[in-house]
Amino acid sequence: MATVGFLVTDRKQQKWEHRYRQAGAELPEAAAVLAENRHLLPARGRALDLACGLGGNALLLAAAGLETEGWDYAAPAIAALETEAARVRLPLRAVVRDAVARPPEPASFDVIVVSRFLERALCPVLMQALRPGGLLFYQTFTRLKVQGLGPRNPDFLLESNELLRLFAGLRVLVYREEHDCGETSAGWRDQAMLIGQRLPSDRE
Repeated sequence: MATVGFLVTDRKQQKWEHRYRQAGAELPEAAAVLAENRHLLPARGRALDLACGLGGNALLLAAAGLETEGWDYAAPAIAALETEAARVRLPLRAVVRDAVARPPEPASFDVIVVSRFLERALCPVLMQALRPGGLLFYQTFTRLKVQGLGPRNPDFLLESNELLRLFAGLRVLVYREEHDCGETSAGWRDQAMLIGQRLPSDRE
């Protein structure tokens, strides 16, 4: 059964709960930033899929052998994640939790994955939530759109190279943002991805 944390009862939460109820049999997929760079994951450790939605990232993390949690404030999404995890026999902890109101504790995770979610005030907290040597996998939408993907509200869209600024305290391992360069009908557009590593304490 899902662990119930702090619940936010507002229009945004209701919108997402409705969306996940309508998802039906949709199978969750891991974000490209994680799926394409799975080889960077540690062999063991504690991992968090924050604002996990249907939990595609959480399922990949659990399959990789990590002690995994998935957090989302939409209860239907968490229920769907629990059902899928049971179906494929993957152990993970699914939690109904508003990560903005109750963010992860300092030095509590070896891996944190965030995809298609942007709350700028949470970024310093996420860096501190990594254990020394821990990895942040982050992917979300950009303001510069060539294929029309992502939300319309600019508050939830990244400026050019903004991920690099938001997580300047991490060592960058992977960064990708193709903007409107070249043949825009091809490539990976309208999003940015970053993998950053918190340096060990003796190197900070």
